[in-house]
Amino acid sequence: MANITASMVKELREMTGAGMMDCKKALSETDGNMDEAVEFLRKKGLAGAEKKAGRIAAEGVVDTFLTDGDKKAVIVEVNAETDFVAKNDKFRGYVAEVAAQAVESSAADVEAFLAEPWKLDTSMTVKEKLSSMISIIGENMNIRRFQKVEEADGVIVSYIHAGGKIGVLVDVASDVVNDGVKEMGKNIAMQIAALSPKFTARDEVGADYIEKEKEILKAQIMNDPKESQKPEKVIEGMIQGRINKELKDIVLMDQVYVKAEDGKQTVDKYIAEVAKANSANIRIKGFVRFETGEGLEKKNEDFAAEVAAQMNK
Repeated sequence: MANITASMVKELREMTGAGMMDCKKALSETDGNMDEAVEFLRKKGLAGAEKKAGRIAAEGVVDTFLTDGDKKAVIVEVNAETDFVAKNDKFRGYVAEVAAQAVESSAADVEAFLAEPWKLDTSMTVKEKLSSMISIIGENMNIRRFQKVEEADGVIVSYIHAGGKIGVLVDVASDVVNDGVKEMGKNIAMQIAALSPKFTARDEVGADYIEKEKEILKAQIMNDPKESQKPEKVIEGMIQGRINKELKDIVLMDQVYVKAEDGKQTVDKYIAEVAKANSANIRIKGFVRFETGEGLEKKNEDFAAEVAAQMNK
């Protein structure tokens, strides 16, 4: 039997919003397995509809870099300890340099990227340059992640929200690339930043995901004294209805377009409208969305404490 610690209970509570005793019971019932504990709480109807990444807390910047006529792009996240440093021009300039190197890098992961020569000064590696910046800025920093996107038959569109808190790349395949198509790409990128879909289209949603959601929804219904008394056919209809509603939230093409004047037009229909207006064949092949610090935990400091900490270094 796993030893259930207070920190485990705290983490599960932050992930699900469930009560402390419910979290403790869930961890006890699942022998301390965090993912199974989340599922346990969901089946009991005590957690939100999806696992939360935890309080977004680590500071830093997300940036993008596009090249080759916007057919090659990269998105990167570089973290720092405080928002005070994340807003620093020197730090932001360094993040831009990291992105410019990453777009041309052949590294498959951050570890390999850190081992590369720093292109602006090949006498040092990327990791050594990072160490140098840590010394200069006086705060721990980390190149957390990057992802490249290439599109030969269309254009890649980027969007940075709130000064680097959220970054998005959208892969737009199109036989016509003009201002109208690019504007559409920017609007889609803003949609992704705002509503954070998990999938581009329904065909990306695996059968395993659907079955797992159905299992959880059924468990929720069976735990409700009133709902559980309904006929099996009605319950199945309820489950399918809730699945369809969830897909409209997590699948980009099924989401209501945020700028829709009627409040009903889906993203898919908006793209079709733009394609017709520009005599183009357009398809959103995919997207990447980074949010600064998602899944990371941060020291709880107020702004005044941040400033004092900087002045005392």
